[in-house]
Amino acid sequence: MRILQEWDGKPCDVMIALHARRSADSIAAFRAAYPDRGLGVVLTGTDLYRDLPANREAQRSLALADRLVVLQELAAQALPAHHRTKTTVIFQSAPALKRGERRRRTFDVAVVGHLRYEKDPQTVMRVALGLPADSHVRILHAGAALEERYATAALRTEARTTRYRWLGELTRARARQLMRHAALLLHPSKMEGGAQAVLEAIRSGTPVLVSNADGNVGMVGGRYPGVFRVGDVREATELVQRASTDRAFLRRLASACRARAWLFSPKVERAAVRDLVHQLLHNREVPRRRPSR
Repeated sequence: MRILQEWDGKPCDVMIALHARRSADSIAAFRAAYPDRGLGVVLTGTDLYRDLPANREAQRSLALADRLVVLQELAAQALPAHHRTKTTVIFQSAPALKRGERRRRTFDVAVVGHLRYEKDPQTVMRVALGLPADSHVRILHAGAALEERYATAALRTEARTTRYRWLGELTRARARQLMRHAALLLHPSKMEGGAQAVLEAIRSGTPVLVSNADGNVGMVGGRYPGVFRVGDVREATELVQRASTDRAFLRRLASACRARAWLFSPKVERAAVRDLVHQLLHNREVPRRRPSR
């Protein structure tokens, strides 16, 4: 196996490309060189919800691929119907971590994701500012500000309320520890392909609240009780506050997350990738089935 930024033209039996648009040249070159060899394309949220509707190179990649891989259960709905039969879901994974000790004086809510438009950091800040005066919630926001306006907004929010702290960029290990010790993860993204932070929180025993972006609902399941509308600050604030005061509701969130946690195990992901490679080598359709435990 070789991992490359772009295909170098050297012979290989199978190619699995990440991103329909960014890898479009490699996908086209491989298909031209090896018309009968297996070609898989892994689609991210950027592919599905930004590039594919208008980008011809991304659309060409879908047509050239033998198999398409999406990272959450609702993603196939964003594809043209004639491509869905060659699409399979492979959830990303993370090792399980033992649930960390929670603070008693505050109800800590972790937010993990760079401060950029797609992750909707301003909703996080508005939630912090909109909490009731007697709330024990403390929002810990981890991520680099990819635009100066978000850094400015984060610093202003810190100055206005003690319920918000911007931690800046953390290593992956530190981010996981933050989630592990938090009472809750808040993930309010506007556009999402299948957030690593959501599955890492679940694999750490931390329940989540998510926006109803397809990439979030496709991770937690259509009946998950902790979902709010994209950009709805009032609804998000009410759910955060309810989780901090209503133990039965928090237990319900935790139970629903535990029921999904096995989907994000490295064992399940490895089996799914092996299955994909096997199918590509034999040029047969990947069975569209739910992974086994």
